[in-house]
Amino acid sequence: MAGVTEQTATLGGGCFWCLEAVFEQLEGVNRVVPGYAGGHVSHPTYRQVCTGTTGHAEVVQVHYDPRVISYRDLLDVFFAIHDPTTPNRQGNDVGPQYRSIILYHDEDQRQTALEAIREAEQSGAWGGPVVTQVVPLEAFYPAEEYHREYFRRNPDQGYCRLVIAPKVAKFRKTFAARLKREENG
Repeated sequence: MAGVTEQTATLGGGCFWCLEAVFEQLEGVNRVVPGYAGGHVSHPTYRQVCTGTTGHAEVVQVHYDPRVISYRDLLDVFFAIHDPTTPNRQGNDVGPQYRSIILYHDEDQRQTALEAIREAEQSGAWGGPVVTQVVPLEAFYPAEEYHREYFRRNPDQGYCRLVIAPKVAKFRKTFAARLKREENG
């Protein structure tokens, strides 16, 4: 890992606004880009993905410094902030675009993801089998500009107040020691 200053994780677990709002607060995360992956349509739009027919999931690409935070640490947060036992659903968000999915970039990420899933199932924390897909990343399509930093730019929007804010608050409490210094205070 000498010389490697940034790696990328691609994760989907419901609405990408929620995932971005959480991961961008972690120490060691340089940037988070919402987008689409896992489907068969090239350069899909948000409107297309929302139909559930493109095969794509709403995902985030987390660009991080592995000297500060590990891929496994990112997966621990990932499994803590969504329900990996509900296929094609997170809360009121329903459809294959909201499925739980890990799109790995290399064999190490694949092995780490499978290990994290095994441990999540063995822990019994979810009360059911983990349905998170683990597939190779073939293509990532960044979401339209208005989706980026959505929660930060729209804190008073209904979905942000009712869905994202409580998820972020729970994350901040659970992972307080992992927050960026300016976030931690």
